[in-house]
This record gives sequence, C-alpha cells and structure tokens, in this order.
Amino acid sequence: MRITRITATFTLGIIAGALQFSSPASALTKGSSCADPVTSAPTGPATVSAASTTPYGRVLVVGSGAYTGCSLYLLTSDQLHALTSAPFACSDNPNPTGAPCDTVLWPALLTKGAPIAGPEVNPTLLGTVTRTDVPGMSSVQQVTYGGQPLYRFFLDEAPGETEGANLFDPVTSPTGIWYLVKPSRGAPATGQAQLQLETAPVGGTGPDETALAASMNDTFSLFPHASFPVYTLSTDSGHDWGHERGDVRSHESGDESVCQGTCALNWPPVLTSRRPEAGAGVDQHALGIIVRPDGTHQVTYNGKPLYLYIGDAYIPGIPGISGPASINGAGVTSPWGMFNTIPPSP
Repeated sequence: MRITRITATFTLGIIAGALQFSSPASALTKGSSCADPVTSAPTGPATVSAASTTPYGRVLVVGSGAYTGCSLYLLTSDQLHALTSAPFACSDNPNPTGAPCDTVLWPALLTKGAPIAGPEVNPTLLGTVTRTDVPGMSSVQQVTYGGQPLYRFFLDEAPGETEGANLFDPVTSPTGIWYLVKPSRGAPATGQAQLQLETAPVGGTGPDETALAASMNDTFSLFPHASFPVYTLSTDSGHDWGHERGDVRSHESGDESVCQGTCALNWPPVLTSRRPEAGAGVDQHALGIIVRPDGTHQVTYNGKPLYLYIGDAYIPGIPGISGPASINGAGVTSPWGMFNTIPPSP
C-alpha cells in the first residue's frame, strides 16, 4: 500500500514500519522495493541509467539489479565534504530520526568495481568515493555522478516515484537539499520553481512578516509543497536595465551571484529548470533567471538572485527540527554581505 499518512511522532519504529509495508513493483526484483535499506556490501558493479519523469524530465535511476528504475538523488550539503573533508552530510552520524541516513533514510548506491553507464549516462561523469561511515561495513565504494554521491529514498517504493525531489532536509548535517539528477551534466533536475507569499514570525518569536517564499518538498508525503522564505544578498550585482525581466541571463552578462562555495551551502540558491511560476500576490514579470557558473539556473526577483536559508528548514513532527515556520535569515550579516527578505509588491 502507499504511505498516505504518518503520525506526528516520527520515530525509528515508524520508519521501520514504512519500510515493512512498502509494496514491491513489477519492474523490481520480486520482494524488493526502492525503499529497502542497505544491509550488506555490494557483490558487483552498479549500473546507472536514465528515465523520464514528470515534471523533471530525464533523470538518473538505478540501471540494473534488485532496484532497477529506482530514482537517484544528490544532496547539496555533501559538497562540504569535497570542500573541507568534513564528514558526509548523509552519514551514520546521529540525527533527529534515530535512523542512519546513508543506509535507511537515503540508502547509498554502492558498487563493487567501476560503475557501469547505461543508456544516456555519461561514463566520464561516473565515479566512486570511499565510504567508511556506512554502518556494518568497514569500507565500501559509493557511486558518484559529476562528483556527487548518489542515493535512493526510503519513501520511494516503486520506479518512477520521486518523493525526495527538491526536499529541504534538516535531518542531514548540515542541512541540504535533495535533487533528482540530470544525466547530461549531473546538475540538479529541479523542475519549475514556484514562488509565493508566506507569513511567519521573524526569528520564530518576533512579529509576523509576509515575504516572498519558494515552494519545496514537491511530493514529500510528510510535508508536501512546503513554503520557505527566500532572500536577496546585498552584494549581488543583479539589475534589470538592458533586458526584459524573466529572460535567462548569463553570469558573464553582469547579472551574477556572489554566493558560491561555502556561502551556497548555507544559503542555497533557488533553482529552476525553466521560467519560474508566480503564485498569488507575486509579480510574474519580476521573476527571472540567471545562469550560475556551474550551469544551474537560479531564480531572480527584479534582477536579484534568490536564496533559501538552511536555518529555516524544518519538518513537522520530528523532534528537534519540527518548526514551526519562521523567518530566521532576515538581516543576517555574513562574510558575503547582508541577506534580506522581499516584501509583497505594493
């Protein structure tokens, strides 16, 4: 049966129950589910292929074995490992759910030997990284694509399911965003960004403020279509003169984001695969796109790039990270400049 409701107390017992009652799909090996945890080291090479999804286009999936067709994801905050040699953001470190991230919540795609590129997968982007933090395994190889480790998601039961898409996840350490992966360059497959208005207290206890927000957690059954405030950065050089708002602009054209590297881990850019959609009370003509140096498309508002703040992420019902909604990044001064919210249009 599909998981349609999970109670407010999110415990390891409930996670185990979700795994136990997930339904195997005909495309999978009999008795297997995309939700299955990793329980042993791999016995052969993993294959990565591509499949079509709606609304994300072609994305990476497991290409062979018991989990053929299961969606694969990258985690933005795993980049901290590459930048600083810090532990992987999704690891066996303690987290609020009590379940290991890399074997139960987001089972790592492991391989014995070099991974195999299936149809539409660029073999030059496939690689491996050594993991010594997978419970019960001393040292194993995880498949990477474009340098990013790949994972399944425990709420995806069957091929084609994408509950983990665009999931703003405070369970990982540090907080990051889970994205499906484009086979062409290994970039996030984000779908269309949606902007709306949100009202929440500043700092959690201050006065309520209505500000521009982005919709995340697209089909995440625990907290679907969640709204999080977005911010602009004082030092960004975006502007509107010389082009129509809504156009795609290259960072070479003068519209660019100062927030790269470590900054983007704390203030993730709001990404989109096509022109963003404006919700009620949001000016569609104010929304645009710039191309970041890594080739991803970042949403802009009146020419200024937009960011989320990892301090705003929460999931109701998980002790320690259960919210409620708040605006925690307004007026924050960082090494890269000051971040501010965007009020409703007059």
